Amino acid sequence: MLRSTTVTIASVLLVTGGAAFAQEAPNPQSPTANPPAAATAQSPAPAAEPTPNQDAAQTQTAENATADNDIVVTGIRASLANSAKIKRDSTLIVDSVSAEDVGKLPDVSIADSLARLPGVTAQRLEGRDQRLSIRGLGPDFSTTLLNGREQVTVGDNRGVEYDQYPSEFFRNVNVYKSADASLIAAGISGTVDLRMLRPLEQRGRVFAINARGQMNGIDNLNPDSSRYGYRASATYIDKFANDTLGIAIGVSGTQTPSQDERYNAWGYSGSGTAADPYVLGGAKPYVQSNELKRYGAVGTIEWQPSDTFHSTFDALYSDFQETQHLRGIEFPLGFSDPTKSGITVNNGFATTTTFTNVYAVQRNDYNQRKAKNLSLGWNNDFKIADRLHFNVDASWSRATRTDFLLETNTGTGFAKSGVADTVTVTQNSNGTYRIVPTLDYTNTNVLKLTDPQGWGNNGTQQVVQSGFLNRPSFKDDLKSLRASLNGEFDGSLVRGWEVGGNYSRREKTSAYTSYFLCPKGTGTGCTLASGTPTSATVPSEALLGTNIPLTYLGIPAMLTYDPLYVYNNSFASAYDNRPSALVRDNRVIENVYTGYAKLTLDGDLGGKAVKGALGVQVVHSQQRSVGQIASVVTGNVTIAPADERVTYTNVLPSATFSVELIDNGYVKLGASQTMVRPRLDQERVTQDVAINLTNIGRTPAGLYPVFSSTGGNVALRPYQSTNIDMSFEKYFDAGGYVALSGYFKHLTDFVDPNNSYAYDFTALLPALTAAQQAQVIAAGQTTGVVSAPANTGRGEVLGVEATVSLPFKALTSALDGFGIFASGNYTQSTIKFASNPTQAITLPGLSKWTGSGTIYFEKWGFQARANYRYRSDFLAEVAGLSATPTYRTAKSEGILDAQIGYEFQEGFLKGFSILAQAKNLTDRPFITYQNDDPRQVIDYQRYGRDYYIGVTYKF
Repeated sequence: MLRSTTVTIASVLLVTGGAAFAQEAPNPQSPTANPPAAATAQSPAPAAEPTPNQDAAQTQTAENATADNDIVVTGIRASLANSAKIKRDSTLIVDSVSAEDVGKLPDVSIADSLARLPGVTAQRLEGRDQRLSIRGLGPDFSTTLLNGREQVTVGDNRGVEYDQYPSEFFRNVNVYKSADASLIAAGISGTVDLRMLRPLEQRGRVFAINARGQMNGIDNLNPDSSRYGYRASATYIDKFANDTLGIAIGVSGTQTPSQDERYNAWGYSGSGTAADPYVLGGAKPYVQSNELKRYGAVGTIEWQPSDTFHSTFDALYSDFQETQHLRGIEFPLGFSDPTKSGITVNNGFATTTTFTNVYAVQRNDYNQRKAKNLSLGWNNDFKIADRLHFNVDASWSRATRTDFLLETNTGTGFAKSGVADTVTVTQNSNGTYRIVPTLDYTNTNVLKLTDPQGWGNNGTQQVVQSGFLNRPSFKDDLKSLRASLNGEFDGSLVRGWEVGGNYSRREKTSAYTSYFLCPKGTGTGCTLASGTPTSATVPSEALLGTNIPLTYLGIPAMLTYDPLYVYNNSFASAYDNRPSALVRDNRVIENVYTGYAKLTLDGDLGGKAVKGALGVQVVHSQQRSVGQIASVVTGNVTIAPADERVTYTNVLPSATFSVELIDNGYVKLGASQTMVRPRLDQERVTQDVAINLTNIGRTPAGLYPVFSSTGGNVALRPYQSTNIDMSFEKYFDAGGYVALSGYFKHLTDFVDPNNSYAYDFTALLPALTAAQQAQVIAAGQTTGVVSAPANTGRGEVLGVEATVSLPFKALTSALDGFGIFASGNYTQSTIKFASNPTQAITLPGLSKWTGSGTIYFEKWGFQARANYRYRSDFLAEVAGLSATPTYRTAKSEGILDAQIGYEFQEGFLKGFSILAQAKNLTDRPFITYQNDDPRQVIDYQRYGRDYYIGVTYKF
């Protein structure tokens, strides 16, 4: 047996070796801390503050903007005007989405709204916009703030899932694309800042309620689901004590359905020639029904008893549960052992093939995800002298999530022992395949709960895997304390100064448990050798009475039952103690100390108005991970604890300038060094050590390693980027603007997730017998391969984006009420790893071409608009084997959304509005392919159209 002390020694050596390798590249920048809620509405508000005059700027809301002739007062025009004002007043390069009214962002979700901004794209998951890319860099390269504070996430890593935030609670969302020294938690691609409303900025009491119904365009694909949903919210805002105390309270609830027709190909066998065509290797199609329930509440207390003290407390709570019903059939075809006949070849593909001796795996699955998110923040601003302010900000955010991921299998017999099927597949014009079986997949006399392919194995012997259960859980906790001091100068271009510090502690815990599920009866551990039954009858009580069709594939119907009933009544379970399963549990702890200083500029230079900032951050990071090392030798699994840490310091300079060259025409420049930390699962200490006894003594040693290990790397440094940003912006007197921006990023310490390096495993020799040790040494097999991420990559990102926001009244008064908002972006990148310095990789989430256009009409209470957004091919993150994230190229897509509404302007219905919306009117599917060949379709997911109708009443 492998002794735990031996593994402990080896684990230290492994981690140390990995750390040394990671440090061969230049040391990256350090982590990010959490900035304050910019409670500087009453302070000097330096022009280059990362949330530039945020609170002051937003007092010009739709209710009180009438004093400014170039600010429109209603709906989408107010939203665009407020966003334009934020952009114009900021010395940073920023794009914003502003609420059209209290509790009303322009779109169904935050991600929907952000995906319309220049250089911002979203990848759809289950039909919802979710994974955001900014300027060609995916969610791993940006950060998300709430009121200026870094946030935890209910996701597996750092990327925030925007479903956790009810959009009704936010007055505006800013995307900062350049850096500032006081913007502590900045990302490389950009920083998304979600801003809640401030009650003292409202003119008076506000009470607003809205309700919305939803219907998916695809009828129920599963009998235990619904295509209908709802969304409701209420907001109350009031001021007291002579308008020195304000409160804002909001509640919301939503039930969002989706119906997804999912096709998935395993890949293609063959070489693509007429003699050896591409043949469908296998297919895994599903129909999937989702229901997302979320309930949220928000509260803000704002107190400003004098002009020397201003205090704001924010709280946000969100509780959501997502339930998925998935049913489908896996068909092992060209990659397995069925007999092929009747092959028709066209353009290198087998367009028609008949497979005999097919043993399909029928699936009835159930997934449930529960998550809770709490965020608290308290900001206090003190005016300690006429030109001196002291600000203290404390925050805490915490997220918890548990998953219940259940798979159940039915087939004709255990390990290909039942009735075989004959299946004919025919290629469709969209690259998918129509699959026509001859077997009746609803016949309970033939189909049993079993392991049809005999895939089950616990690492040492075969198990009867009639199902599988994954139960991961995650906890993410972030505490932060920040203090800053700022003041002003007189009579010079250098207008002010600011110094500050921030401490944050983040701890993310990932815990995984999984179980093999097998028919109840004799036997232990679900193992075949112990006498576990190989099959069981599907209980009649589990049948739902309706067998769903898979007509989009050619399958008339499949057996449909309640997988939870089967789990609770028909299955026994066996704990999954494979080394790869045991080493998944880990904790990552990050303690970050940040200090910063900056000078702000505001004045005239050469007759031109100049604003800007010069600053620097110094970030000291303490990075730690706690987990386990696991190995197996001759059936004995051994684990040992592992605990490693690393510290490093980074310096991040930044400079921003805004020059008004012509009236309302600005040139903005930015230069900075920024960084973003790697994925949390890449920082884990865990290692899965493998010892392959069958390779002992075999040569060459490089092809037959005895020792290997796979895991994370605690010593990973953040990605670093040296950034140059430039923007030309012209604002029109009648409203609207045009902007042209360019950006360049030089990336270093880019993480190679597939990095591997040679390592001396001599410390593990005592795990072997004396004879085995002698053979290993004689064959030179003490050196093996460690697979762990490392900072070996570098490269560049270069791009340009253009925006036009134009109310047509600027052209002629006859078109008052009409307008457009349009943007386009082009990005190219070249990233190379040290392991293959001549081959550039594709950045996840990067589309070379993106664009979005909105045309609208709004007048006399009527509102109508349509938006079309496009993105070219990109590398998408999708769920691979056992839900492990993997990357595939996604086809270009264009999405059309539209809405129309009316708000009553007078009478007893004044303040009442109705709205109808439609999303994905193009019914655009999500499609991925492999090997840079769009014909080799892997995923084809159709989500259908979504329709909404709602009412709002504000009084």
